[in-house]
Amino acid sequence: MAKKSKEARVQIILECTEHKTSGLPGTSRYISTKNRKNTPERLEIKKYNPILKRYTIHKEIK
Repeated sequence: MAKKSKEARVQIILECTEHKTSGLPGTSRYISTKNRKNTPERLEIKKYNPILKRYTIHKEIK
């Protein structure tokens, strides 16, 4: 049986930070990929939240 190698590029989920505190139903999530070797820390990107109708900070969730 072959040994599993850790791939550099992994799939991540980005979730809106402001949406949790707004009290509105639903969530704003995006799926993206990142290179684990270049960015080992959690990612923070400004993305569009269609429920709040503005750009907000989306953080990587586990």
